[in-house]
Order: sequence, then C-alpha cells, then structure tokens
Amino acid sequence: MLPITVTNDEECELCPIRTLIAPLTAKWRPLILLSLQDGKQRFSDVKQLIGDITQRVLTENLRNLERDGYLTREVHQTTRKQVYYELTERGHAAIDSLMPLINWAAGNLKEVKTSRADYDARAPE
Repeated sequence: MLPITVTNDEECELCPIRTLIAPLTAKWRPLILLSLQDGKQRFSDVKQLIGDITQRVLTENLRNLERDGYLTREVHQTTRKQVYYELTERGHAAIDSLMPLINWAAGNLKEVKTSRADYDARAPE
C-alpha cells in the first residue's frame, strides 16, 4: 500500500495523492478539463459550458491548472482582449486517467443518491 501518513510539510509535498490527485480532482477542475477536452476554448466558453461557476473561481482554477502544466493560456489582443485555454499533453493524459472514475461515477450516481437518502432518513438529527 502507498504510505498515506505524513507528519510534516516535507512529507506532505512528497505524497502524490495530496500533491497531485487531490488538487486535480478538486470540485471544479475535472469539469474545467472536460470543457477543454475537444480543443481550445475561450474563457467565456468554458464558463458557459460549466454554467454554475463564478468568474473568480474559474479564473483561480484555470491559473492553478496552468501552473501545474495541464493547460496553456493564450491571449489575443484585439479590440477586446480574448483569452483562450487549451489542454497540454499532461492535461489530456489527466483526462484519460480520470475517465474511468468519471464513468464509474456516472454509472453509480443513482445508487449513491439512494444510499444517501436512506442514510439521511434513518440517521438521528
């Protein structure tokens, strides 16, 4: 088994789950990566594809994904600045790795929601 216990910041930085997987699977990031799966998108298109994300949260997550090398940012100076994002090789590899989990989630959503409802119905307040 992969060691999961850390006792200090240095050990935490060496943990692939804490350092790579947890940030990559944070709330919005898989959705952002999936929105770029079919090619380059403008910021506004990514926001529209996701729908329920604020501009501030999208900007913050795009910056972090760019920082980690999952996507590139391209600015076009026209009469109105246009910003495009595109997956890198690492970004495509990340999606390929996440797809089995995403497909599992899609196939188990109904059952998990039923389990949650059953638990909530019998759990004490």
